[in-house]
Amino acid sequence: MFQSRFYKPYLAFIAVISLSGCATLTNDANIPIAVSFSDGASGTCTFSNKRGTWTVDVPSEGTQIRRSDDDLNYTCVTADGRSIEGAIQSEIEKDKWFASVVFLDFGLTDSITDKHRTYDRNPVIGVPDAN
Repeated sequence: MFQSRFYKPYLAFIAVISLSGCATLTNDANIPIAVSFSDGASGTCTFSNKRGTWTVDVPSEGTQIRRSDDDLNYTCVTADGRSIEGAIQSEIEKDKWFASVVFLDFGLTDSITDKHRTYDRNPVIGVPDAN
């Protein structure tokens, strides 16, 4: 009844759609962050989000932090005892999200793994003046 030549274009289309995924579009699970204090002091910070907790010496260079859609909360103490609390906002990497839409996966893999999220890679944490 139906000839196979009518199915070939549809099969080719289905093959292209099923093979186009976001495997080449996703980021690493971790992002390197270099942290410093605004007054150049040294100390330690504990960072946390729903994916984990990390304690780093400040200043730091390239500490690997797990990406998350949660803000990256921090609690820091300078070497002279001043404490600071705050958060670094989690943001969507727009170019990765756009590529996911173009390749028709609509960011499903990235949204599950949070690999489409990012943080400021060089945050400078404001430190109150020493009294």
